[in-house]
Amino acid sequence: MNSLEKSKMPEHWVVNASPIIVLAKINQQDILLALADEIVVPQAVVDEINAGPTSDPARIFLASSPLPIVKVNVNPIIQAWDLGSGETAVLSYAFERKGWKAVIDDGAARRCAQALDIPMIGALGVILKARQTRLIPEAAPLLKALRDQGFRLDDRIIRQALKQLTGEEWP
Repeated sequence: MNSLEKSKMPEHWVVNASPIIVLAKINQQDILLALADEIVVPQAVVDEINAGPTSDPARIFLASSPLPIVKVNVNPIIQAWDLGSGETAVLSYAFERKGWKAVIDDGAARRCAQALDIPMIGALGVILKARQTRLIPEAAPLLKALRDQGFRLDDRIIRQALKQLTGEEWP
């Protein structure tokens, strides 16, 4: 066993709607399955995605994927942040389970996670991790595809993250 294998901690992710939706829009939803050792989706997130059109790629992915759907007891500390039901469920699940990471993009939810020391990653981080683990050959084209789908990403953050983590340049 090499040092990389020794240091790799199992990845346990609880995923919110936005990362599923945006990754499915660019046909990269399987990255989630490939990167995490265990993934769950709260029922509130499934309900949010299923409220969309039947042709929505995220809805189709959830219907055909092996992702376990979990019922979450909302934590009152997180409930007090007045987030959406999906974000509240995701953060409650991760807050109650040591070693679980919230996969969220919403700014208010990310501030809550940071305030409560809940590990988190967003769609940008998922793509960068996929590049670092050589699951994808380049991150920049996928990040451009996300932007083309209307996902808001800050150029400065993308440029810095790509250069630091993958050595790629941002156009």
